[in-house]
Amino acid sequence: MISSIIPNAEDLLALEPEELAGPLLQHVNQLSVNNQHRNNAFNGDTIVRGYPHGAHEKIKHALMEAWVWLEREGLIAPRPGHDRDWIYVTRRGHRLIESGDFESYRRSSLLPKHQIHPIIVQKVYNAFLRGDHDVAVFQAFKEVEIAVRTVGKFDAIDLGPNLMRRAFAVPSGQLTDTNEISAEQQALSDLFAGAIGYCKNPQSHRNVSLESEEAVELIMLASYLLRIVDSRSHS
Repeated sequence: MISSIIPNAEDLLALEPEELAGPLLQHVNQLSVNNQHRNNAFNGDTIVRGYPHGAHEKIKHALMEAWVWLEREGLIAPRPGHDRDWIYVTRRGHRLIESGDFESYRRSSLLPKHQIHPIIVQKVYNAFLRGDHDVAVFQAFKEVEIAVRTVGKFDAIDLGPNLMRRAFAVPSGQLTDTNEISAEQQALSDLFAGAIGYCKNPQSHRNVSLESEEAVELIMLASYLLRIVDSRSHS
């Protein structure tokens, strides 16, 4: 029963669908094959047993949202040869149950891989999935620094904010776009120098505590900066 995993109704209702999906998947997996049907799961009081009666409808709604999330993520799927309400736990779903790593799966859903520069995804995804947010952010901005050094043809000893200032110097930096007005050129120089100084350097000197959501925002900033560097490499 769900209540054996999340005993308190208020705690359950505070969860997002992707957070509630793990307990629901465990519950579905415990059902017999003949009961793995959406109606069997949600009709009656079996799925809400153990919770106050007044909370049953809200809990069913929350669990249905989690059910839809499980379908979208390919953790449950329609059973072949039956109507789509008959389901089974997919291979991906079973791997997740066996690993017990629902938190890392939730984290993976937070990082919009399709919107992030592919080099950054390649470098940071596994660290982010493990919950090593400071490592992921450091690596993302390290790729920005490497790209600036490469595109601008700087030496290996050129580092950090000073490298950014030189690369985007107004008006003659190697990566400066002279078609922009000088104020915007300076603003971009400040942005790159500030991002490397504030987002990369602290992670390289000490442990920095970051929540998942904050790490995602910083990684997306690094992705944006890297795309700017890419555009300068073709100009």
